[in-house]
Amino acid sequence: MEVLWQNHPITAAEVMALLTDDKGWAVNTVRTMLSRLVKKGVLAYGQEANRFLYRPVVQREQCVQSEVDSLLERVFGGAAQPLLVHFFENTKLSTDEIRALRKLLDQKEADL
Repeated sequence: MEVLWQNHPITAAEVMALLTDDKGWAVNTVRTMLSRLVKKGVLAYGQEANRFLYRPVVQREQCVQSEVDSLLERVFGGAAQPLLVHFFENTKLSTDEIRALRKLLDQKEADL
């Protein structure tokens, strides 16, 4: 999706070129992925001459929120605290990242 958000409209061949270099994906894998994303309503395509141009239908923020909600529900039963504890215990954070997270938590607490 990042390739599509950054480069739309884009042909399947262009998506393949960008992903196969970066991810090492096979051409058929990319085609299958594009087809599934169209079926899910995340991508749309139009025909121009003899090629199909793909474009995202949903904003990046919508997809991120949907994926986070799904992960939270599937893995942590919808509870944010276990997710955050897992994140803090298993992620190496820089001092700047810790400060930024502390600031976010302080702001969140002030909003209560």
